[in-house]
Amino acid sequence: MTAADVAPLEPQADWTAADVADPAEWTYRLSTDEIAEIEEALVVARSRADDVLDVRKDDFPLPTLGPVLAGIADELINGRGFHRISALPVERVGFEDASWMYWGIGLHLGVPWPQNAKGHLLGDVKDQGKRPDDPTARGYELGGVAQAFHSDGSDLVGLMCLDPGVSGGESLVANAVGAYNRLVDTDPELAAELFTGLPYDFRGEQADGQTPFYHVPVFSQHGDRLFVRYIRPYIEASQRHDDAPRLTEKQRAAMDAYDAFIYDADNRVEMTFEPGDMQFVNNYHVLHGRKAYVDDAESGRVRWLKRLWLATDILGPDDRPARFQSAGATSHWARKRTKA
Repeated sequence: MTAADVAPLEPQADWTAADVADPAEWTYRLSTDEIAEIEEALVVARSRADDVLDVRKDDFPLPTLGPVLAGIADELINGRGFHRISALPVERVGFEDASWMYWGIGLHLGVPWPQNAKGHLLGDVKDQGKRPDDPTARGYELGGVAQAFHSDGSDLVGLMCLDPGVSGGESLVANAVGAYNRLVDTDPELAAELFTGLPYDFRGEQADGQTPFYHVPVFSQHGDRLFVRYIRPYIEASQRHDDAPRLTEKQRAAMDAYDAFIYDADNRVEMTFEPGDMQFVNNYHVLHGRKAYVDDAESGRVRWLKRLWLATDILGPDDRPARFQSAGATSHWARKRTKA
């Protein structure tokens, strides 16, 4: 890819903070009837499976809500790229049933993929005692600290709030497409630089005998679609490995220029999670992060989110670059199927 080849992409997914200033446009509040339907689906699911991971889409029937979720999935892939579903009654049904409900709702948006080498399909995002300077720590394990904007390793990522903690932890969503288009408009040479593969630290979760780093471009174009995969802290962390390619000044300049657009206040939206809120984002079109937060373990107020990585059938085998087609099914992470 050269500067002459890059061009703005996917204008339907290019929004500004002003465009999404009204939370009502990206929040779907479950009705009393829909909650009752979810609870009825849970009864069906529990009659068919003892383990939530054995529940399939047909085991969690949502005849009314299902078409709504299909529309949300289409908006995630072909539109704004993020959505919040609120009012799941976590405090009434309890964490266990809420997690089953969240899994069932997720099945109507996509197929769960493993999130780490442990094979977690329904992961925990909470303080797991890891330190930020631990070279094997991943963001979902770190407590209290803010998280930089990043993407995850699937088509969609979902987060459901069980407990928001004491304070803070606001979720941040940035428009990766809009930031890309601004970079193309202002410096196409630097934009072209990010179409080349950059090294990423595996965080110690590589397969036996595999290098502790892998390569993926920040930007990939497939037809008229843009695919963004960007986790700058992992790119920088790859440099701890002597055999990893050294980042060049131009690559760092390109990331700096992209970061400037990503972190621009006009390119992001902030939302507060309440118990029962579910956020779903398109990992290729938006980046997500969070603000720092405070827990109080003594009182039991500990921020706790459940996470799903989902592959959507809206994108068929020919609709993704090869590197994104079947990683969740063929990765060594898929050898296990476990809960967090």
